[in-house]
Amino acid sequence: MYRVKQLETTVNLASFSRWLNGQGVTHRITEEGEFQVLWLEDPAHAEPVLSALDRFMAEPEIRDAVDRQNRSPVFVGGRWQPSPRHAPLVLGIIVFAVAMVWLTAMGQNELAASLMMIDPRDYDWSTMAGRIEALTATLTSGQIWRLLTPDFLHFSWTHIIFNSVMLWFLGSQIEWFDGRARLIALFVITSLISNGLQYFVSGPLFGGLSGVVYGILGYCWLSQRSAPRFQFPPALVTFAVAWMVIGFTPLPEMIGLGRMANEAHLGGFVAGLALAVVLPVRRRRDA
Repeated sequence: MYRVKQLETTVNLASFSRWLNGQGVTHRITEEGEFQVLWLEDPAHAEPVLSALDRFMAEPEIRDAVDRQNRSPVFVGGRWQPSPRHAPLVLGIIVFAVAMVWLTAMGQNELAASLMMIDPRDYDWSTMAGRIEALTATLTSGQIWRLLTPDFLHFSWTHIIFNSVMLWFLGSQIEWFDGRARLIALFVITSLISNGLQYFVSGPLFGGLSGVVYGILGYCWLSQRSAPRFQFPPALVTFAVAWMVIGFTPLPEMIGLGRMANEAHLGGFVAGLALAVVLPVRRRRDA
């Protein structure tokens, strides 16, 4: 064990110790007279643990978040592990999306056309003017659902699996901590912006929940900075942004992934960031 920090015994480290256990950090706290000493098995953990400890001691909201996480029925061993009853709305969205993959034959049959922003067989959408005219005609005919239903079009099993995993991991936390109304608002607004931007740039031949996932990720990341409550690795944001940037290059097509819905990713992410600023954080559920 490596000695990394000495503190007065008046500092209560019990909840911080439980949090470290949940993060898989092997440690020990001993008493030496009027002091307590934090020991770590792996010295490589010293810098991040000391940084977390400094925030734990200096910021009451961090201590509150750690205490809630330690008591939460959806944090098992300090890790976010919800059951379906904790996030039924997210589960319903995922089940519906998976059903649409089967019913649309992965976007290959006539039902798929009814889920796109416009029916690509009925209009000339090769120009911006044509896309605007086609969308206007579609919406004035009452087909309002088309603004959201591209979210439920997926063109491969890897596409739907990746989106479902990310939506469950992040969306379930929003539903639990911020409520279903907040999740619905995020879903609708990020869908409208991501789908609309992608449609006007490339036309109706796109689909997937990726824009919503990027929006939820942006919301979680920025909102978390002012009111810590979500659990996800910071590297996830770095990876997602890097992947979005790569999507604007020829690389995905060169390696056989096809053209990505880059504008939907970007629009969703920016919308999520904006919503984190605009929407106040509600009083959080006692975890």
